[in-house]
Amino acid sequence: MPRLENGLKLLGKGYAWLPDERRRAGGRSVATRLGGMPAYGLEGPDAARFLYDEDHVRRSHAIPEPVQGTLFGKGAVHTLDGEMHRVRKAMFVALLMREDGIASLVEQAAAAWDDAAAGWARRPRIVVFDEASRVIAGSVTRWAGIPVRDDEVADLARDLVAMVDGFATGGPRHFRARRARGRRERWLAQLVRDVRSGVASVPPGSAVDVVARHRDADGTQLAPHVAAVELLNIIRPTTAVAWFLAFSGHALIRWPGHRDRLASGEPAFAEAWAHEVRRFYPFAPFIGGRAPREVEFDGRRIPENAMVLLDLYGQNHDPVLWEEPYAFRPERFLDRKIGEFELVPQGGGDPRTNHRCPGEQITVALLSALAGKLARLDYEVPEQDLTIALHRIPARPRSGVVLRVRDSA
Repeated sequence: MPRLENGLKLLGKGYAWLPDERRRAGGRSVATRLGGMPAYGLEGPDAARFLYDEDHVRRSHAIPEPVQGTLFGKGAVHTLDGEMHRVRKAMFVALLMREDGIASLVEQAAAAWDDAAAGWARRPRIVVFDEASRVIAGSVTRWAGIPVRDDEVADLARDLVAMVDGFATGGPRHFRARRARGRRERWLAQLVRDVRSGVASVPPGSAVDVVARHRDADGTQLAPHVAAVELLNIIRPTTAVAWFLAFSGHALIRWPGHRDRLASGEPAFAEAWAHEVRRFYPFAPFIGGRAPREVEFDGRRIPENAMVLLDLYGQNHDPVLWEEPYAFRPERFLDRKIGEFELVPQGGGDPRTNHRCPGEQITVALLSALAGKLARLDYEVPEQDLTIALHRIPARPRSGVVLRVRDSA
């Protein structure tokens, strides 16, 4: 049984904590202790399969309150198991995994990017992270059927970014995230009430319409605040694609040899770029749940109720899975079939049935389209701090990636 608490190590090392613990243990699993509880870190496709089997690991009562209170929301689909999870998840699958819906969102975001980019040359500089968050937040919110004015988008984007930025820390970032979540849950809960009462109308089949009408496995409608949580679980993670666009800007600066090919609009390379950005750069460090009974993995006995963590960052840099894992090589994904449990920046398995993010296809499609537009900008790179600190969760380039855009007319 692990005895030493590792919370301070996690705070100090961030993404490197679990890979370092596994290396110290000399295997793909390690016993440790986190938050006063026994915890077991696992890595590899077999570990991902193990974690996504509800007979081994469950999410109910597993997500810490600080993460629910900032990132996911209380009562969210992420906290459910069994039939309740499957029915709620089916709602997200229907909304987020339709090809026509994805294409519509990408089209809206691309048009919004072009509109914003038209004015960038008249400014002394832009910050890619900030611009991307505003473009995506406005686009996905309108795509979801949520009414938002142009002058409200910047504040909305700031709140959605805060929820992601503050989930894994204490202090000002964390409390900023809680305030942002409370503000936006109240806003969307009132919208749901208005839609149900007929005071407000939204496009049929839109996310607001579907969530407002959804009934859970027990036949009941979602409480307004839970409906608000689930609407945020559409627009918040989509806005988080801004992290990957900032990482794309970072990669274009560090490895400019890829720029022409990305700018060419070659669809296969754009998608390969999206996969490599998500593999190479740090986003989520790990995911987890609790063992519903005593289980065994890699010769380790995991006691009932222990935490089970899948090392996402470690798996995405595993030399057994990825040749030269610390080299940025988008071409590794050209003509490569990706196994469901191999590339795991947003979890593993089948997003239609388990806890893998159903918005992953949207992430890849948005990133493919907008990274290409970023590469086609005519820009200079002013002096800045592009450091990415692995102890900061979620990590991002310190400067946000500053560009000086030139007028290409």
